[in-house]
Amino acid sequence: MAVGAESAAAKAALRRRMLAARQGLTEAERSFAGSALRDTLLERPELTMGGTLAAFSAMGTEPPTGRLLYGLWKRGAYVLLPVLLPGGDLDWAAYDGPDSLAPGPAGALEPTGPRYGVDAVRRVAAMIVPALAVDGAGRRLGRGGGSYDRALARMPAGALTIAAIYDGELVDEVPVEPHDRPVAAVVTPGGGFRRLG
Repeated sequence: MAVGAESAAAKAALRRRMLAARQGLTEAERSFAGSALRDTLLERPELTMGGTLAAFSAMGTEPPTGRLLYGLWKRGAYVLLPVLLPGGDLDWAAYDGPDSLAPGPAGALEPTGPRYGVDAVRRVAAMIVPALAVDGAGRRLGRGGGSYDRALARMPAGALTIAAIYDGELVDEVPVEPHDRPVAAVVTPGGGFRRLG
């Protein structure tokens, strides 16, 4: 088996394991995670001192982000959320409170306002991204579509990139492929904010 195929197979196995573990979380555990992530990230000056941020609207078993998005918005942050494009790339539009969202084609809530294009993230100070697992070097395991790897590749130098994950999803090693982009930090419900690398 070629090295690329080995990495892809290892990623698929890890992805299955992490998704199965998330299925076992209770609604109370998910709700607690959403509150803990909100509380931790709202203490970060990089996210609350104004400026433009990119984030995500959680779907399925992802750590809930609704309270975080609302808290950032109420504190004056200009928050961009993704709009999934055909082919898997991400366009971006502003979060203007919970009423500015509608279900998108993949099931995630997406902003309904004007779109700013895939390059909108070139002007953000920080991006909060979903992940199924992250390792100590910042290597991130997503769902396999490459959407956030493309977005992370467009981030300006020095911008803060944070993966929001559950406890137990900071792992020893995430297999990588050439297109994978690392994150600079993670936030977990029990461990708070942690810089990586």
